[in-house]
Amino acid sequence: MQVHVIESKRGKEILLDVNLNSDANKPLVIFCHGFKGFKDWGPFNEVSNQFVNAGLNFLKFNFSYNGVTVTDPHNFVDLEAFGNNNFSIELEDLESVIDWAVTNLHNQVNIDQIYLMGHSRGGGISILKSSKNTRIKKVVSWASVSDFERRIKNDKLDVWKERGVAYVFNGRTNQQMPLYYQFYEDFMRNRDSLSIEKASRSLNIPILIVHGTNDETVKFEEAEELHSWIDNSQLLKIENCDHVFNAKHPFDSHNTPNELKLAIDKSISFFIG
Repeated sequence: MQVHVIESKRGKEILLDVNLNSDANKPLVIFCHGFKGFKDWGPFNEVSNQFVNAGLNFLKFNFSYNGVTVTDPHNFVDLEAFGNNNFSIELEDLESVIDWAVTNLHNQVNIDQIYLMGHSRGGGISILKSSKNTRIKKVVSWASVSDFERRIKNDKLDVWKERGVAYVFNGRTNQQMPLYYQFYEDFMRNRDSLSIEKASRSLNIPILIVHGTNDETVKFEEAEELHSWIDNSQLLKIENCDHVFNAKHPFDSHNTPNELKLAIDKSISFFIG
């Protein structure tokens, strides 16, 4: 596995790793983590290995403002960055990663077959990017959100604006993680271009939507919304499956949940097919 650090459009560091297949003509899958996530969370390294073993290349990265750092990539040690993150920054970061891959991996992967895969918020970001970037030929969403606006518009907006910050509790790390009001302001400025529904309706590339019936974080109905909006989409409904496909962090590769195995297998088949 190759590890690289590249510079974002805003001068922050993006840590990424590339897991390469020996065949230089294989597609490249670029993976986007979700909210309160990072590229090495839980089973993501195992997912990378299984994709490569099946004949694909796999790149995953940390969004530059996700709260981890290059020197401490597994812990949220930069909460100031986390609070200043927003959807526009994540779209910029993904574009930077795609540009880097095209420039630096063209002799090692098939850059005419670049695929995106995203979990949760990363699924929404992947769909938005795919509607604008014609290099993307397929997308797999894992437990993806279908709408960003309904998550940030609530009756506490006045309090958020007055205080300048709201906090989200991370149950795994017991951290109160800040979200500065700029997050809402950026969304409202870019509301049209951040509409997942609008992006979905414009897509004509193949999309696989993978979602669990027991997802309490992003309800299964959001997968059904995406499926109804995207003409060339398939919906994989996984019974008794939560938001992280019944996986945990840290992850034990010897105890892979069947629901995660199914998600991996079907995603690989979709990308290879």
